[in-house]
Amino acid sequence: MHVVVTGSSRGIGRELKTRLAARGDRVTGTSRDHSSGTRLDVSDPGQQARFAAQIKGDPVDLLICNAGVYLDKTMKINDYTAEVWAKSLAVNVTGVFLTVQALLPNLRLSQSPRIAIISSQMASHARAPGGSYAYRASKAAALNIGRNLATDLQPEGIAVGIYHPGWVRTDMGGEEGEISAQESAEGLIREFDALTPETSGCFHTWDGRVHAF
Repeated sequence: MHVVVTGSSRGIGRELKTRLAARGDRVTGTSRDHSSGTRLDVSDPGQQARFAAQIKGDPVDLLICNAGVYLDKTMKINDYTAEVWAKSLAVNVTGVFLTVQALLPNLRLSQSPRIAIISSQMASHARAPGGSYAYRASKAAALNIGRNLATDLQPEGIAVGIYHPGWVRTDMGGEEGEISAQESAEGLIREFDALTPETSGCFHTWDGRVHAF
């Protein structure tokens, strides 16, 4: 199975890449620099086009849209700038869509194509504890993109799942996280393996629970 993982230089992305490769999958990892495989700034259309050209004609069985930023973890309302909003939306929202758009030809070459979008429980409208406005809004938009892609791609047999990876002890999640990157990756991989056209559009947690939208 050929898997593409964006944002694979650290945290959950790196762990997913490592574990998928260890079980025998062929994994193409991307990152904003050259620290983990192919260079790809997911918000850059030019880099997306070059990446798509590099793997043209190569089937992608699983695309994991993991790249993301969390710029406003400790920001107060008055600290927000247009730049914080623009960067958050560019990577967490536009980046997801551009990646799917660029690799659709590769997914269409697969016998069982799947797309996994890493969102967050912070995307849920059922939870509104305040703060992290840009991150919450961007992850909610990623969830929305995934749900609508599931509808549009269903006739082609391309399954789309959206996932909360857990509160993970990474640079993004912080040391107070509830689970390790290893635990998150193991659970997420089980979820990816279980994704089918019949369950397309699901919003699940890393440990298999259905999450409220």
